[in-house]
Amino acid sequence: MHSQNLFLKTPPLKLFFLASIPGAISMLASALYQTIDGVFVGRFLGGTAFAALNLAMPFVIINFALADLIGVGSAVPISICLGRKQDTEANNIFTCACLMIVGAGVLVGGILYVAAPVLIRLMGAEGEFAELAVQYLRVYAICSPVTTIVFAMDNFLRICGMIRGSMFLNILMSVLSAVLEFLFLVIFRWGIWAAALATCSGMFICAFLALIPFFRGNTQLHFCKPRFHCRMVRQIVACGSPNFLNNIAGRITSILMNVILVRLGGEMAVSVYGILMYADGFIQPLLYGMCDSLQPAVGYNWGAGKISRVRAIEKCCFTASGIVSILAVFVILLFPAEITNLFMANTSEEFMNIAVGALRLFGLTYVTRWFSFATQSYMLAIEKPLPASIISVSTALLLPVLLIALLWPLGLTGIWLNFAGTAFLAAILSIMILFKCRNELLRPDTYRDDM
Repeated sequence: MHSQNLFLKTPPLKLFFLASIPGAISMLASALYQTIDGVFVGRFLGGTAFAALNLAMPFVIINFALADLIGVGSAVPISICLGRKQDTEANNIFTCACLMIVGAGVLVGGILYVAAPVLIRLMGAEGEFAELAVQYLRVYAICSPVTTIVFAMDNFLRICGMIRGSMFLNILMSVLSAVLEFLFLVIFRWGIWAAALATCSGMFICAFLALIPFFRGNTQLHFCKPRFHCRMVRQIVACGSPNFLNNIAGRITSILMNVILVRLGGEMAVSVYGILMYADGFIQPLLYGMCDSLQPAVGYNWGAGKISRVRAIEKCCFTASGIVSILAVFVILLFPAEITNLFMANTSEEFMNIAVGALRLFGLTYVTRWFSFATQSYMLAIEKPLPASIISVSTALLLPVLLIALLWPLGLTGIWLNFAGTAFLAAILSIMILFKCRNELLRPDTYRDDM
């Protein structure tokens, strides 16, 4: 469907279902694969490999952070430009963003490959534990130039109204990665590096397929002769900063958590933390899929001046995010042992007790986490990167570090409580930001039919 008809004329509730359900399915497919990745590594390669994967994962996500900054940061101004009928500028931003992502993949991938052993040792890992983490990280670093663009293409396809195509590519990527990982680990019996290779292979294939319609000229966006200018780059960086800062700040927090956990409980504590992150990696993509899939529609209507329509779309987004989060709370609180057994079979009683207790405390996070998540997405979609960045950095770094200090006397229990405390404080911060921006968010429409 052409983006103007989809974003500007479709009733808000229908638009929500047309955009958010494929987006949620896409992210669910990705989350399922990430879960399968942890299950395969934990069950077929053992506890040390599972802990090594989780130790390396923050750096893997940092590897994609700069590309994500460019991809998300370009998607917002592209949507707004299309809403304002500035198609030439939208195509230029799209072309420049793709080139910037490839360049960033080369730069960051090279740095991480060289620095991997030092980074892992600095986290306190030694011996086989450290060696496996380095292997896993280096595969992602090598593949970075050809894989990092995949998530940006997801945004660009949705901007062009190819929502189902984006969904099917995400499903295909997850299926390919899972099949390849099963083949590499179970049939060929390769090591942890093959788990990373399976994921990167799936990403590369789907990134290539996603680029085909843009090269053929079958989309509203198309490649053109790139014209880089400072204003455009600043705009991309500003709009991409909330996600970038969230990725970087969140990984810094994860690294800090892992360093503390290695010292407080060794591999066992790191593995329990990994289970929490996999649970979060299943729920958060659903929230992200719903909110992120609506950003092109929100940005398009904001650029076109249909502010009342923006509010109607966001009302759907906030409501759905709250429902999904409350359901997640019940699932985690009711089935902590089953979630633990999914990743670590035949665990000791001590491990099970720690994991079950951690999951029950962690489950409280989603009572309030949805509100700050939806607010951050809202601010980003209407090109307000500063409040979105404040929520992002506070949620990912400032509040967790503050609570680490405040809850330190509780030991591991304080670490598990950190997530729920952070979500609660972030929700309060989000309410304050929405209240401060209320005049602009509630202003009347300025849309004209001749735009």
